[in-house]
Amino acid sequence: MDRPDRHGIVREPATWLVVLAFGLLYTSWSTTFFAIRIGVHSYQLPPWLFAGVRVFVAGVIVLAFLAWREPGRVLPSPRDFLWIAWSGILLFVGGNGLMTVSLEQLPSGTGAVFTAATPLWLALMEALYPPGDKLPAAGWAGLFFGLVGVAILIVPEIRTPERLLHNTAPLLLLGSTVLWALGSLTVRYKLRGASHLAGAAWQMIIGGALLVIIGMAKGESTRLGPETLAAGAIGSFVYLVIVGSLIGFTAFNWLLINVRATLVGTYAYVNPVLAVLLGCTLGKEALTVSIIFGMVVILTAVALVRAAGVRKPAAAAVHAQPAVELAETA
Repeated sequence: MDRPDRHGIVREPATWLVVLAFGLLYTSWSTTFFAIRIGVHSYQLPPWLFAGVRVFVAGVIVLAFLAWREPGRVLPSPRDFLWIAWSGILLFVGGNGLMTVSLEQLPSGTGAVFTAATPLWLALMEALYPPGDKLPAAGWAGLFFGLVGVAILIVPEIRTPERLLHNTAPLLLLGSTVLWALGSLTVRYKLRGASHLAGAAWQMIIGGALLVIIGMAKGESTRLGPETLAAGAIGSFVYLVIVGSLIGFTAFNWLLINVRATLVGTYAYVNPVLAVLLGCTLGKEALTVSIIFGMVVILTAVALVRAAGVRKPAAAAVHAQPAVELAETA
């Protein structure tokens, strides 16, 4: 995508910058599942506090940067702030929080494959929302195919009622992807005047603060001790703040401005594959038939839905921001 510079001259970004940005995006967001798994499983960090503090810190850093660069755009209007708060709860408490809790029990590769289905839920919500984009028949077929892929992942984990009662992680992860999609839909249609970066920063701050409150209310502070503050645990936290939230977030937003959105969306196909490979090689996670088959089915379904395109509502003129589909590990 060609963008005019400050002199009005249209310039195409350097190829090496585009390659670097994609490399940073793929690397950062595919490795965060494994880093979260290390924190909450290997080092037993309390999940709500772990997710909340890192999201809050990342939001404060982004907002401080914006206050330095664009001080007049840091505070949104009261109307936008209410929708920012609501979307922050959906994205980071419902989406990121539930995903972090689920990775106490589930392998990081499974978490990555589940979140690959998020664009399917978003497409379904768009189709059901009156002003939203409508799917043609081929798109609905892709959605159905995607639901089959999700079922392939869930069924082995909850074959019996007893197993479901003792392992709710798959359902929490499923709820995480649905709530993240709902938060993305809210961002698209309700935030009309707010700066995107400022809105995202406030979402992280509000969502992160609520995650911390939930963790404190659940007594997670009592789980903090020398064993949870080991070098590996601190390393996973720092990695998630710097690489997962800041580097990945910056690369994603730069790409949204400088290349076609369809190219940026390739992270939805690349990241689950890289995350599964990382979990299997470094984390010694089992690569089961259900994970492989479910990943193939879900990624195929996402491709079908995107290839089918959308139909704009005939009688709706929506003044909406472009959809910002952040990864749940941001």
